[in-house]
Amino acid sequence: MKKYNVGLVGVRRGGGLVRAMAAHPQCTIRALCDVDPVALTDLGAHFKLPDRQLHTDFDDFLASDIDVAVIATPIEFHARQSIAAMQSGKHVLCEQTAAYTVDDCQQIIESVKRTGKTYMMAENYSFYHCVLEWKKIIDAGRLGKIYHAEGEYIHEIVDLLVDPETGERKWRYPRAPIWYCGHSLGPLLFLMGDRVVKATGVTPGRNMYPDRDSVSFLDMETGLFLTEKGAVIKILSSQTVKRYRKGGGYLTWYSLYGTRGFVESGRDPTDQGLEWLEDTDTPRGGARHVPTPFSDPDAPAEAKLGGHGTGEYHMVRHFIEALNQGFRPAFNAVQAAEVTVPGLLAHESAMQGGVWIDVPRFGW
Repeated sequence: MKKYNVGLVGVRRGGGLVRAMAAHPQCTIRALCDVDPVALTDLGAHFKLPDRQLHTDFDDFLASDIDVAVIATPIEFHARQSIAAMQSGKHVLCEQTAAYTVDDCQQIIESVKRTGKTYMMAENYSFYHCVLEWKKIIDAGRLGKIYHAEGEYIHEIVDLLVDPETGERKWRYPRAPIWYCGHSLGPLLFLMGDRVVKATGVTPGRNMYPDRDSVSFLDMETGLFLTEKGAVIKILSSQTVKRYRKGGGYLTWYSLYGTRGFVESGRDPTDQGLEWLEDTDTPRGGARHVPTPFSDPDAPAEAKLGGHGTGEYHMVRHFIEALNQGFRPAFNAVQAAEVTVPGLLAHESAMQGGVWIDVPRFGW
């Protein structure tokens, strides 16, 4: 069984992800990199790494004995660090989204083509248990042709935009809400096997924080997309809305309609979703309440080490299997661009009053 030496850059955002990597029998954590020496030392102690395997310089990190670079730095660095890692001979598992510009997404694709290395955007919500169960239903044709889908990601992170004590602007401050579209659009495209060809967006503006000049404080942004297969997708994104699910935190929700039925998640991981399938249900009986958990109840205990239900556990296993078998993983460089770019263009549309914008085709 092949072994992979794994390194992580961005230890605070990537701490859960690298723990999921460490739980894989083929992975060994061999290097960490971060600009914060305290956070670096703390996580290094967890993995019992000597000081020589802890780096504050990214180039030194890339020169270390690793096969896989896990990138969990601020999004503005994703493209350049992913490209540099592949050019240095490393496979890449990079936090979502892929980049902040269309050109950077294209450059990641070109780097994969030049180097032959594997790149995967770490869109862990697409590996939630309920999403994987829906994929079985959809792949079996039980939903029919999907013609409409919706996704929402509402996560109030004002304290991550501006430090509440010092007023310091943090790295997410310039980020428009819908730029961070991986957790809403990603699972839908993953399930539909489709791509967006046109995008538009709207926003109500800054009503909750009218004194803030950053697009990150827009109350919400709604994206509307037309797909290559003729479906409509709607996503809703916010970084400031004070709406919480049970127990606090973020709200994630999905719904897909097909010619043979529909599936819909609960508004909370502990809530039941709804499902109606032509091959098992009758119109008179209506939709059934069904569990839509984020965690796989049959997964081993270590599956929750990465967090986000068992999403990171299954995502890491998919990535390692892609390395083992030599296939392109889900959310490879092209698919990462197909998830990332519609959000960038929906924001551009919203700033122009909701015009429709063509989404470029990416390919190998």
